[in-house]
Amino acid sequence: MSENISRADNQQERSKEFWRGYVTGLVDGEGSFHIAFQIRDDLPLGISIIPEFHVSQNQESKNVLEITQKILGCGYIKPNHRNSNDFTYVYVVRDRIDLLTKVIPFFRINQLRTSKVKDFEYFFKVVQLINIGKHRNIVGIKEIIDIAYKMNNSGKRRNRTKKQLITLLKSSETIRKNPI
Repeated sequence: MSENISRADNQQERSKEFWRGYVTGLVDGEGSFHIAFQIRDDLPLGISIIPEFHVSQNQESKNVLEITQKILGCGYIKPNHRNSNDFTYVYVVRDRIDLLTKVIPFFRINQLRTSKVKDFEYFFKVVQLINIGKHRNIVGIKEIIDIAYKMNNSGKRRNRTKKQLITLLKSSETIRKNPI
């Protein structure tokens, strides 16, 4: 009897290993680690930093997003419809604690194999910097911006250049004159 239990445990572990590998491959092909910046006048430095992990799939393959969500144990799935002909869905994780305790540890163990490994390492660094509060001062936020603009093909699809974004930062002089 103990031999049967052992075989079942091994089979279950192989199944888990398969699905972890499947998710890693899916993310290598269809996933993204991204740092978004949102201009916000209500923040002391005027910029919100939003780390985001996401994976997109068409409507027919939405089930693989559900598998990914189940394996990672966090995030949400939403329509990613950009126009009336777009029927894609996206699995998204933005919660910093989930990124730190679930997503990042998963990909540190189940390593990516494509060029996305570099984006992941930059992403990991930014989330760590945010976690220790570096996003709350100009030096730290500039460091985060610099790292983020190295990601995802050097920020070529971003709406603003790195220089434009840094220009939008509220200076510490302005903050001293206009305390919030």
